[in-house]
Amino acid sequence: MRALSPFNQEELESDDVNMEVDSVKEVLPEVDVFIHLLVQIYLHDLGETKALYMFNKSVINTLKGYNKRTLDYIQAKVWYYIFRSSEIGNDLINIRGELMNALRTATLRHDTETRASVITLLLRNYILTNDINQAYNLVEKTEFPDEATNSVVARYYYYLARIQTIQLDYSSAHECVITAIRKCPQTKHALGFLQSATKLRILIQLLTGEIPELSSFDDVKLTKSLRPYSEVTKAVRLGDLTIFNQALENYGEHLKKDKNYNLVLRLRQNVIKTGIRIISLSYKRISLKDICIKLHLDSELTAEYIAAKAIKDGVIDATINHTKGYMESLDVSDVYNTTAPQSEFDRRIKFCMQLHDDSVKAMRYPMNEEKRDVTADLQSREREQEILQFLQDEDY
Repeated sequence: MRALSPFNQEELESDDVNMEVDSVKEVLPEVDVFIHLLVQIYLHDLGETKALYMFNKSVINTLKGYNKRTLDYIQAKVWYYIFRSSEIGNDLINIRGELMNALRTATLRHDTETRASVITLLLRNYILTNDINQAYNLVEKTEFPDEATNSVVARYYYYLARIQTIQLDYSSAHECVITAIRKCPQTKHALGFLQSATKLRILIQLLTGEIPELSSFDDVKLTKSLRPYSEVTKAVRLGDLTIFNQALENYGEHLKKDKNYNLVLRLRQNVIKTGIRIISLSYKRISLKDICIKLHLDSELTAEYIAAKAIKDGVIDATINHTKGYMESLDVSDVYNTTAPQSEFDRRIKFCMQLHDDSVKAMRYPMNEEKRDVTADLQSREREQEILQFLQDEDY
């Protein structure tokens, strides 16, 4: 039987090995990287952080061996899970070098999607480690690609808004967070991002002296998560330090979890300014002792200092009589005699123009049917002329 069989067992086994080797050699780069991505997602969903961290080391070496434009979108996702494993494992410093190398490589290869994704990951890395100056330098020295997908663009503008908020540039931060909310995908999977962006927008509005509209807290999807910020907004609107301190006591852990506790602490001065503004509008003359009682301050000296600072900042129009210990409000001037309306209209016009420009860039224009019909008519007329010329030639 061994002699009659056309192939013996050893030859079959060797052929199987060769076929396996050939099949391994013939694996497409797209398939190889996509399988790595599936393994990353599988380990991430199982919570195998250590296994995912070790596996990502081989994934990075695999990505360095390929240079194809068909891998751009897959590589962007792969880098996200590489960074995610480092974030979970609190290894944010060591991953920066690989992210920088990936950014340089993607820039040289004109890999738009990977470059945009890596920039957002680097910004998140710097924000989590409180390296705000490095994050700002990265924004200044890199150009974010406009051709990136909306989800990546939304994350970029959110991180940029947070950086600018920390650096006290509230006007630019407000524009960026509005853009992030507008670019956010309208799906249930993006609800967490929408909540974070909305919380940041509310805080920026409060820090700029504006009071958010009540409709901002009425959304069913956001009502529960925005409850602490609703209490903070109430305290700022009423100028009541008691409500503000109570909100910090009740929702302090929630605010720390959102990484917004330090921003909320900045609002204490806004609460005091609002309270003293309400007092100046309600009373023509009021003693510093009464101001101390109404604002729940420690001493009259503190009330005098706060009133003096509010007058210097232009919050109120009043004078302080240090000898007799009272504050006297001046007559309210007409706001239309100042440049405030002009500045407000200028800000709103710039916002509308920016919104119009972004909408035009995001539009996709279909084929022009009229031009297509004109071209078809011209071709048909040319054919008719050729046929007529041919018939005339035959007649002659």
